[in-house]
Amino acid sequence: MPFTLHQGARIYWRSDGDPAKPALLLACSLGTDHALWSPVLSALLPHFRVLRFDLRGHGASDAPAGDYSMAQLAGDALAVADAAGAQQFHWCGVSIGGMIGMHVALRAPARVLSLVLSNTSAAIPREVFEQRIAVVQAGGMASVADAVLSRFFTPAFIARGNAHFHSVRSTLLGLDPQGYCGCCAAIRDMQLAPQLPALRGGALVIVGEHDSSTPPAMGEAIAAALPGAQLLRMATAHLSHSERPAEFARKVVEYCLPPQGEMTLDGLYTHGLERRKAVLGADYVASRLQTLTDFNRDFQRYITQQAWGSVWTRGVLDDETRRLLVLAITASLSRWDEYRLHLRAALDAGLEAETLKETLIHLSVYAGVPAANTAFHMAQEMLAARGASQH
Repeated sequence: MPFTLHQGARIYWRSDGDPAKPALLLACSLGTDHALWSPVLSALLPHFRVLRFDLRGHGASDAPAGDYSMAQLAGDALAVADAAGAQQFHWCGVSIGGMIGMHVALRAPARVLSLVLSNTSAAIPREVFEQRIAVVQAGGMASVADAVLSRFFTPAFIARGNAHFHSVRSTLLGLDPQGYCGCCAAIRDMQLAPQLPALRGGALVIVGEHDSSTPPAMGEAIAAALPGAQLLRMATAHLSHSERPAEFARKVVEYCLPPQGEMTLDGLYTHGLERRKAVLGADYVASRLQTLTDFNRDFQRYITQQAWGSVWTRGVLDDETRRLLVLAITASLSRWDEYRLHLRAALDAGLEAETLKETLIHLSVYAGVPAANTAFHMAQEMLAARGASQH
């Protein structure tokens, strides 16, 4: 586990993706850890080297006693960038992560290539976090967990109770109250609003229409104060990227990496080849490239450009949804070699047996029992070979 030391605390960080791609630092909300960004990771990795870190007082990072400051938290983030060798980077932060991002951009403007500020504020009444600190100091994290989660997510998202919701809840309940209160103090004491006009690089400011922690008016105030800012409204509560991951990731990519004209066919091939490796595995793709001949080379180039460079790189669907669609379609059409290939890749990527089972049950209704029976049989064999639960 990589750590960097800054002002008496070890700060946990991790890097995912191709080191040659532009760096994107993702900064978490109060009460969460780096896993908060899991819903958007697969959509961001084709475009960025993604750097995530746990805030001081959160996750695997140390939780020193006492109040923290925004300057200190910004220093932690810059220390992570230094440790990762990222001299310049794009920044995307939610809640306190956005506040830290504004401090980083004020402190080291030449290092910040672009700034995405999600569900955040430049000014919050002091009494809000004075009260939060008092409650947590008296009753621990359990005393605020339900209220925090009700602000993080819309009621409909909470009712679904998916794995991401339970991960966020577990992380919140497991936090060191001392570290949580330290970051609360940083929000309580921040003086960002008067400094906003000094941020000259613009920003993408995202607000959630159902966000009661940082209501839309707070983001609107930031966008109004920042020269060149763009405002995006999403039908979410406080954690917009959790509830609308595909839309969120697409907007981040479009803002941070605007298209530089139409991509050439060579560029489309290179882009598609990287995407193909990310989905099917680099070893598999390398083995397929070794089978190229004068007869099939043009066809392989065509499908890499069109299927992988054009369709699989679109930003609307997350990768798990794409994988399930491909599995359902290939099984429906009895394209069993392709089904096995994508099933193996999906399981390698962490597709859960329960999700696969539900997909194949739906397949039986709309494509017929014989196709579903074969698909179940192949899936069961593959799961058994991996020692996975087959229920």
